[in-house]
Amino acid sequence: MEGGHQLRPPVAVYPATEEKTLRFNQLHDEDGGRIRYKRVCEKDGEEVSFEHIVKGYEVEKDRYVVLTDDDFDAVPVASSRAIDIVQFVEIDEIDPILFKKSYYLVPEETGAKAYALLREAMREDDRVGIAKVSFRDKEHIAALRFKDDAFVLETMFWPDEVRQADFGGVDVKTDVRDQELTMARQLIDSLTSEWSPEQFSDAYRDALVQIVEAKLNGQEIEVVEPEPAATVVDLMEALKASVAAAKKGGDEEEKPAAKKTAAKKKAAAKKPAAKKPAARKKAVGE
Repeated sequence: MEGGHQLRPPVAVYPATEEKTLRFNQLHDEDGGRIRYKRVCEKDGEEVSFEHIVKGYEVEKDRYVVLTDDDFDAVPVASSRAIDIVQFVEIDEIDPILFKKSYYLVPEETGAKAYALLREAMREDDRVGIAKVSFRDKEHIAALRFKDDAFVLETMFWPDEVRQADFGGVDVKTDVRDQELTMARQLIDSLTSEWSPEQFSDAYRDALVQIVEAKLNGQEIEVVEPEPAATVVDLMEALKASVAAAKKGGDEEEKPAAKKTAAKKKAAAKKPAAKKPAARKKAVGE
């Protein structure tokens, strides 16, 4: 596809995701001073300023090839900051392990028409564009899809960047018994529901934020000892326990409704039977 027709929609690129992990600075415990890192040469022990730092590729132990900015500019890469769409494929053909990071693509004023036209054509055919783009001193392969009305550029790993699944001699192709398979399917069935990402949240981050706020307000922090994790030895016992726990959770959700229904039946049984009213015509909507 390198020599085929290429599409270059004029767009601006914005990150579609963000990490909300709490970040901490290192401080001196005696006076609260910030701990800074210095760029120190390991040969003379002197601190080195940025203008005297170059990039070197280690070809063998302690032997480097130094590259300058001119060397990087001379790299003969066909793609640039422009997004070159070189192919269209079905989304199911792409292994999710290849996906790296998502970016929203916002059209420039002159490209709004082409943006909408390409989006609608892809929507009707249920296709994903495969593109090449260079930024941050690196060429990327990417998938171009849309979320609602906005294009999303999914940068991907190159095929040779995906490692082979090597489990260090552990055989993952071992045979399983029918009873084990049945139990595993029961567990999967008991936990199967519609995908709703909104129901998930980062409990660790939320708890950490609460601790930060409490310490900011001068509150005492109580350390809660975690319960020791049970050691699981037998696969069948672990599956049975998981299935039982999943069923118990489902039963508890149904209990309030069941109790209410039982109470209604009990009240109806105690209530004296009312006299039958005289027959009448049904009203519309009854």
